[in-house]
Amino acid sequence: MNRLVDATSPYLLQHAGNPVDWWPWSDEAFAEAKRRDVPVLISVGYSACHWCHVMAHESFENEQVGALLNDNFVSIKVDREERPDVDAVYMTATQAMTGQGGWPMTVFATPDGTPFFCGTYFPRTNFVQLLQSVATAWREQREAVLHQGAAVVEAIGGAQAVGGPTAPLDAPLLDAAAAKLASEYDETNGGFGGAPKFPPHMNLLFLLRHHQRTGDPRSLEITRHTAEAMARGGIYDQLASGFARYSVDAHWTVPHFEKMLYDNALLLRLYTQLWRLTGDPLARRVARDTARFLADELHRPGEGFASALDADTEGVEGLTYAWTPAQLVEALGEEDGRFAADLFAVTDDGTFEHGTSVLRLARDVDDAAPEVRTRWRQVVGQLLSARDTRPQPGRDDKVVAAWNGLAITAIVEFQQVAALYASPQDEDANLMDGVTIVADGAMRDAAEHLATVHLVDGRLRRVSRDGRVGEPAGVLEDYGCVAEAFCALHQLTGEGRWLTLAGGLLDTALAHFAAPGGAFYDTADDAERLVARPADPTDNATPSGRSALIAGLVAYAALTGETRYREAAEAALGTVAPIVGQHPRFTGYAAMTGEALLSGPYEIAVATDDPTGDPLVAAARRHAPPGAVVVAGRPDQPGVPLLADRPLVDGRSAAYVCRGFVCQRPVTSVEDLVAELGGAG
Repeated sequence: MNRLVDATSPYLLQHAGNPVDWWPWSDEAFAEAKRRDVPVLISVGYSACHWCHVMAHESFENEQVGALLNDNFVSIKVDREERPDVDAVYMTATQAMTGQGGWPMTVFATPDGTPFFCGTYFPRTNFVQLLQSVATAWREQREAVLHQGAAVVEAIGGAQAVGGPTAPLDAPLLDAAAAKLASEYDETNGGFGGAPKFPPHMNLLFLLRHHQRTGDPRSLEITRHTAEAMARGGIYDQLASGFARYSVDAHWTVPHFEKMLYDNALLLRLYTQLWRLTGDPLARRVARDTARFLADELHRPGEGFASALDADTEGVEGLTYAWTPAQLVEALGEEDGRFAADLFAVTDDGTFEHGTSVLRLARDVDDAAPEVRTRWRQVVGQLLSARDTRPQPGRDDKVVAAWNGLAITAIVEFQQVAALYASPQDEDANLMDGVTIVADGAMRDAAEHLATVHLVDGRLRRVSRDGRVGEPAGVLEDYGCVAEAFCALHQLTGEGRWLTLAGGLLDTALAHFAAPGGAFYDTADDAERLVARPADPTDNATPSGRSALIAGLVAYAALTGETRYREAAEAALGTVAPIVGQHPRFTGYAAMTGEALLSGPYEIAVATDDPTGDPLVAAARRHAPPGAVVVAGRPDQPGVPLLADRPLVDGRSAAYVCRGFVCQRPVTSVEDLVAELGGAG
């Protein structure tokens, strides 16, 4: 029976034609397992996952495996991106049993959902043996299986516990976190740790804010070096932009080719802020082109941003992206082919498989002579046209609320910074204008889609596809990321609607996700009950739900002056602070928000009749201290608390600067405004 055909998840739809009698995650599936008295196989993955595809082809498309599963198990297929709560619980179990985790995740559970054996990818021969062994153990060693399950659940409960130690996230702790990151830094290649190497976007956003506050040159050096190494490496698509999920090596050369919305949103934010603070031309280019990638490749017109581009093309990793010197010559001609091979480090030996190379930028182009930049752009255009004739990776079109929130926030910041540096004299001014226009349209589409489709009866839903909202309830990261995005959009547009929506989401989170001692659970108090209630405080591929909510609370408190939201943020940060001190690589978003609170954050209101062109607005955004909020518009504009009772001064625009709800006198000149903001770095 094909139960997946109506799923909103492309990952589930990929398995709809398997000989396996799949069930979606549902009470009915577990009831069926209880009725038949058989164990449950829970298979968790996502559509852009390479090894998920491999296991699907080897096992789940195989008739023998399908028959074995159908006779002895109830098989449940889960999209980890659609049900992060389910994924979190069973990933904790997998890590407790095996010491590691990953996808595809393969879990065997009792009919009440208690896991008793966990793993990841299994080749077909091993998987068949495992299925036979588990089926036999269930029939003949039931007591031992149940005992094992009880031990795993106990381990999960301990790992997901709340109510641990707390501490203030103060300046010494944030300074220590920055110092520990510096001690773990890869001086040669940038980033942290060895292979595989993931883009440390949240850590670098924290280090940028730390540099702003302290003037520490080391924090800025680490950020600039890593940003340049990633942008010149194979992890960055040198033709169409967009970052891959990670590098399989320690030096950013060969990527795992999937491109995720969340990575590109957070990296857009990183390069935008690096551009704002330094004027770096590489950061400017990468920010612009990453915004274009989001708008061109992931935006769904009239909806939000799609989740990912696949790692594979027609089952082959890198098929779309890799080149040989001969292919460059074929696409460009002899002379330009040799130029491109030198520029992009394409050799006869290759850096990837079968003598192919992933394009890397081996020469500086951002500060090169005009004729070199012109030739580089022409070569890129021709190669991209040639690459477009190749088979292309699939796209996971589902819209995830949290990730769209990250993208909205990033594009808002990009729009604001692009306006600061707009100049008709720039050689690519028209390109920058075009990107800002299409990115703005995509961002507003996404915001409207979240507000009108994902928000159902005052509660967020996690996913949608083709304009149809899915059933999974929003988790804490959805509420936090979307609230932060709506606060950012309020600052960009001056529209009170977005602030009202943000407040509603935060109130819901405070009412339904709160845990003892200022912490938060990742699922609501009225959500589906799992074998444990997840409450992970660490930032991993995306901000934790707790970190995301803290960021939304801090921004909303600054924009409204309502102190209870700040108090909730401070209490929640206190639950993460001990981890910041010990493991800063896994608390980047929390530490970044801690820098905002330590800074103030500043609240900057510019009373003006020209919120888009006023020099005071530009100065406020250019010199904004860490985490500052900036609102501009007519005095006493409805729905904009920061503009209440803030008139023009003698008919002139005026900037009102407050810090921690304590305000300075209004200023009317750029020089005075910059002086007031200068104390924060």
